[in-house]
Amino acid sequence: MNSETPVDVVLIGGGIMSATLGALIKQLQPDWTIRAYERLGEVAQESSNPWNNAGTGHAALCELNYMPAAADGSVDASKAVQINEQFQISRQLWAHLVQEGALPEPQNFINVAPHMTFVRGAANIDYLQKRFDALKDEPLFQGMEFSTDAEKIGEWTPLLTKKRNPKQKIAATRIEAGTDVDFGALTRFLFDDLVKRGGEVHLNHQVTGLKRQKDGLWRIKLNHLVGHTPSVVKARFVFVGAGGGALALLQQSGIPEIRGFGGFPISGQFLRTTNPKVVAQHQAKVYGKAAVGAPPMSVPHLDTRVVNGETSLLFGPYAGFTPKFLKTSTWLDLPFSIRWHNIGPMIAVGWQNFDLVKYLVGELMAGRTKKLKALQEFMPTAKMEDWELITAGQRVQVMKKDAKRGGVLQFGTEVITGADGTIAGLLGASPGASTAAPIMLDVLARCFPAQMKGWEPKIREMIPSYGTKLSEDPAAAAASLAATARVLNIPA
Repeated sequence: MNSETPVDVVLIGGGIMSATLGALIKQLQPDWTIRAYERLGEVAQESSNPWNNAGTGHAALCELNYMPAAADGSVDASKAVQINEQFQISRQLWAHLVQEGALPEPQNFINVAPHMTFVRGAANIDYLQKRFDALKDEPLFQGMEFSTDAEKIGEWTPLLTKKRNPKQKIAATRIEAGTDVDFGALTRFLFDDLVKRGGEVHLNHQVTGLKRQKDGLWRIKLNHLVGHTPSVVKARFVFVGAGGGALALLQQSGIPEIRGFGGFPISGQFLRTTNPKVVAQHQAKVYGKAAVGAPPMSVPHLDTRVVNGETSLLFGPYAGFTPKFLKTSTWLDLPFSIRWHNIGPMIAVGWQNFDLVKYLVGELMAGRTKKLKALQEFMPTAKMEDWELITAGQRVQVMKKDAKRGGVLQFGTEVITGADGTIAGLLGASPGASTAAPIMLDVLARCFPAQMKGWEPKIREMIPSYGTKLSEDPAAAAASLAATARVLNIPA
């Protein structure tokens, strides 16, 4: 079907980013027409799928990569506080949508899972103590505990200490108010509500062309993969939330803002167990320290997961390399992404990150024995017969130009917007889904500046802390945490 009447908003990709942007726009501008197009037969099948991510609800409560030690051994809490601020915005939005019935009972997508950090050895314990000291008085990190006592750590979660060498020095931090988030379920619920409010979601539709017309509208060519029927839709605004597929679509759009950007794909695997005897002994998400040369998203962690009401444990990720940008795409993604304007930065990144390449090759060649050994560093009693190996989602890290080094590999997300505000897209990975709400608010502010003033009252209704910093107001932070916890049925 070819649409003659332009659509106000087209969302490309059926993941958490598109779902969140669609939800925000329908709240702020209910009369706008919105269509989402997803290449696969269901939404949330790539990075938003619960088995393709760790569902941590990244609030920097346990992830050490947000607070690396400086050369002099000091630690800076600012990045961790910033990530937590962003997660609170997502929490507030979810709580608002639950209260008004746009989302179902919260246990369908968010559940309690204390967040812990676990380290071994004197140097790592010293670092963790410094990190704890830097965070314990921060308003958004209230309730954090620290211990070097194996008996206490075993009370928090037995699998870390059971049959561990008593001479080994260990330490851990814990915040009881951590969560496990099923971003796949959340994505589906958000799209379901979008449809109830008049939006459309078209599955099995692949975007084959994306071009801006002289009249300012975007002409989007589509192929319905069931029957291979072509169609065209015109849109006033396009958001490219296609995960690993976003780079190719933004390149296809021809906007100059995408020049110099490339993508570095990293694959991964997890070990998973549903053995009730094992699962019952661990109620937490426990993060450790990344290996030398490892990318931040490869920090080892032993996680409680709740998916479709069933609790399991997940350990990993075991990183690797494939040139695919999506689990369901082709091995030609990486070579086809190379352009004259990004080949320089990509070469520079490869030269500067040889340790990363070496690490990924080593991980790719690791057998089951090495994988089990990594798990046993967290869980000494682990037996491979209790665990199955599953493939995680692809992560495409941002590579971009840098005046000093030629190119840099960026661990995080990058919003790309056209100069006229009619197109935006998202590149990158972690913390990703956990901070979808603030990222999409940034998209709205950059692409719809004229509407933002009129939207602000509604935004503040949904997100009371909008425009402020909870970390600078202990009373406001405590009130926000308590309010969202009450609605989401999680500890404050």
